[in-house]
Amino acid sequence: MPSCMTTADIADLYGDQEQLASCDTQFFNYGGNTEFCGEIATIKCFQDNGLVKKTLNSPGNGRVLVIDGHGGLHTALMGDMIAQAGVDNGWAGVVINGAIRDSAEVAKMPFGCKALGTNPRKSAKDGAGELNVQVSFGGVVFHPGHFLYADADGIVVTAEAIDH
Repeated sequence: MPSCMTTADIADLYGDQEQLASCDTQFFNYGGNTEFCGEIATIKCFQDNGLVKKTLNSPGNGRVLVIDGHGGLHTALMGDMIAQAGVDNGWAGVVINGAIRDSAEVAKMPFGCKALGTNPRKSAKDGAGELNVQVSFGGVVFHPGHFLYADADGIVVTAEAIDH
């Protein structure tokens, strides 16, 4: 598991090198941990959180789950019960290109959560989507196995863990 550094320090360390990607999407922080980092796992889905639930109920080993919900805000891809499963299973946090619900409860958890917004509406639970595929948003391609660093300033991604 990488040691978390601030995104500004990482950007200064790498400069404009190709080894660093900085996400342009302006996410809101919803988790109790504003700073979080870890190896990336990914899901691509739309208005269906079946894979999200299944994944966060599996061992996280300090990883960060990046969920491309195609920017959809019509339904929530994670709520407090699924977030608690992430905490219980050792996930560092999630980045959701979509919405969450139960945001007041998620904010109390020792868990990183960045999302576009909130919606109380549940999503489908069919498990439709793709697991551990490259996903892209905010000018960044998120590769499973690469490393994500998040804090109040944003999100940066590197191919290898930063040792400082």
